[in-house]
Amino acid sequence: MVLRFTSHLTANKRVVLRDSYRSTSLGFSTLFRANASPYGRSNLEFSPNSMHKPSSIPDKVPHYRFIDIAVNLTDPVFRGTYRGKQKHEDDMSSMLERARHAGVRSLIITGTSLEESREAVLLAEQLGFYCTVGCHPTRVTEFDEYKGGSESYLLALEEMIANHRHGKGRAVAIGECGLDYDRLHFAPQDVQKKYFRSQLSLAKKYHLPLFLHSRAAHSDFVAILREEGFGSDGGSAVGGQGGVVHSFTGSPEEALELMDMGFYIGHASSINGCSLKTEENIRTAKVIRPDRLLFETDAPWCSMTGGHSSKQYLSSLSPALKDSYFPPSTKSENFVLGKAVKGRNEPCSVGSVAWVLSILQDMPLETVTETAFKNTVDLFALDLDEEQQSYSSIDDS
Repeated sequence: MVLRFTSHLTANKRVVLRDSYRSTSLGFSTLFRANASPYGRSNLEFSPNSMHKPSSIPDKVPHYRFIDIAVNLTDPVFRGTYRGKQKHEDDMSSMLERARHAGVRSLIITGTSLEESREAVLLAEQLGFYCTVGCHPTRVTEFDEYKGGSESYLLALEEMIANHRHGKGRAVAIGECGLDYDRLHFAPQDVQKKYFRSQLSLAKKYHLPLFLHSRAAHSDFVAILREEGFGSDGGSAVGGQGGVVHSFTGSPEEALELMDMGFYIGHASSINGCSLKTEENIRTAKVIRPDRLLFETDAPWCSMTGGHSSKQYLSSLSPALKDSYFPPSTKSENFVLGKAVKGRNEPCSVGSVAWVLSILQDMPLETVTETAFKNTVDLFALDLDEEQQSYSSIDDS
């Protein structure tokens, strides 16, 4: 029997897929350590070529290490499907191999709804990563539409968290949750506010950090956090463990306020390509305190593009770093196994975000990357193995 990953796996396929991975004892943690395909020696369909290092990966790999805290690994583009159309074969294996060679030691897979949180948990469990569980503000109408109503939806999220507190696939944060006033056509303000509060209750109960989203809603966003007890020290007084305002694109003043409340930021959260688009974004990045800094890609979204203000800082990347963070790519319709797909962001690019931050904050790249790495481990209480925590000392010149 042959299975492919799909964006929305059926319950039966999930069971078979899980059994296939257990039978091989191979996961992405193995992939990262042993250059093995996660699909090897299983009944999952894969290309034999994916067992080997893609030709686009350089032999010399920079020694900087990263944890990408926001990857939408449930998105079907990583299995070759774009807007419902299969354009190329599943290349998740080679995509993750590129990440490994760029110094990425682990990932946190983002959950953006009940269904996608289930998929995130499943992938994280099979592949040796971590995940978040929650509902994105643009998806919160699902609470009321759910069979059994909003209380049943919240209970389903809670059960998922409670059942994945330990071991592989561990849920390390509540979210992605928050407010998004740029896209009110998906969910009105009052509905967003209501279910943002509901998810904050889970963070208090399970003492987990928050994985937060804020777009054009800073005043209400901060007001709700303060009203729910997260106004100082990350909400420790009410059982909170702080959190990160992911992919933040606000002002320097907003970033400072969130840091003072005890939240990690990097454009008032973790920094990715979307956090470095404009000159105001660049100014915000300069005020982020090193002890509040995390890195992410938000892949497959938030690529650094030619029109972003960050481009001016990338020209000084060394050839080895450039090859690792921006490997050769082709358009999806001209797909070549082992090469990246043009326009699809990947975890391997997380180092480019760190590079820009090192320039903006006038700090050595190793200082920036190690600070963010340790911040990530501390915030999410990650239990990395010895090899994931170590790094080589290959020269990046």
